[in-house]
Amino acid sequence: MEKNRDIEHPKESAGKLMTQAVPVINNQATVADVQNLIIKKTKDFENINYIYITDEENKLEGVISIKELFRREKGDLVKDFMETNLVVVRSRTDQEKVAMLALKHSLKDIPVIDSNYRLLGIVPSDIILDIIHRENQEDHLLLAGISHRNSEILLNQLPMISYYKKRLPWLIVGLIGGILAAFIVSFFEKVIADMMILAAFIPAVVYMADAVGGQTQIIFVRQLAIDQTTNFRSYLKKETIVGFLLSVTLSFLLALFVVWWWQSVILASILGLSFFFTIIFAIILAIVIPWLFQVYNYDPAVASGPLATVIRDIVSVIIYFVVATVAIFLFL
Repeated sequence: MEKNRDIEHPKESAGKLMTQAVPVINNQATVADVQNLIIKKTKDFENINYIYITDEENKLEGVISIKELFRREKGDLVKDFMETNLVVVRSRTDQEKVAMLALKHSLKDIPVIDSNYRLLGIVPSDIILDIIHRENQEDHLLLAGISHRNSEILLNQLPMISYYKKRLPWLIVGLIGGILAAFIVSFFEKVIADMMILAAFIPAVVYMADAVGGQTQIIFVRQLAIDQTTNFRSYLKKETIVGFLLSVTLSFLLALFVVWWWQSVILASILGLSFFFTIIFAIILAIVIPWLFQVYNYDPAVASGPLATVIRDIVSVIIYFVVATVAIFLFL
């Protein structure tokens, strides 16, 4: 295999993480040739999950597993039974996409190739597991509004003041958001006075916005991490249609319950319409914020934290009381 250690690969890319210490053999080799190679050079290999088959120019043609190798006769040519439907990545492929491909196709290792399909190395199973662990850890920290720059450090091992400083900033943002929401609610005191039951449903409206928006955002952020060429318009269109169906279903169920329990068509209409518009808005916001972060070269996962939650909470309260105000003005 050609040596590529001197090539500078991007951080967190397949090229940076790959190993070249794997069994590679020519497509004219027999099973006996491969077995001899493994026996003689076992100590030189970092990984022997698969044997990689190449041509004279080191272009990857196929792979065979160790299990399949020892099922065959010693005289069989490897090219006659090698797997040619390959899952490969380029050296610049992001590590998270490598891990997702390995999970999707149930592969232990992922081969790395260049633009001419020459084999550069592989990302082995232990590295893939480490990627999955670190990416999950990073995403969970970002969901809490904690910077990923120190995500490899166990937070409980940080000095107390450093731990305090890491957690405080986004909590202050949340506090400011809560104060703004309180001001908004106080602005609609007359509406609440006219229909006190509206106050009881504020938590339900806010929760639904966070639940649906958070769900959508986590899925979209993960999609961006795996494939940064994701078509924004088509994805937004699809999610908006799904959001419309979700909002119609949930709004109808809530309105039905309110009519049954409180015998109030007006209250049911207010809550149903509020839920409808809140869910639609939450889904659109869940797509737009991460997309804007990516456009301006910020980590989209940051948008999955308290910032988006605060915006959703404030706007959902505004939508709720605007709908209530209009309904009360028209019907009461």
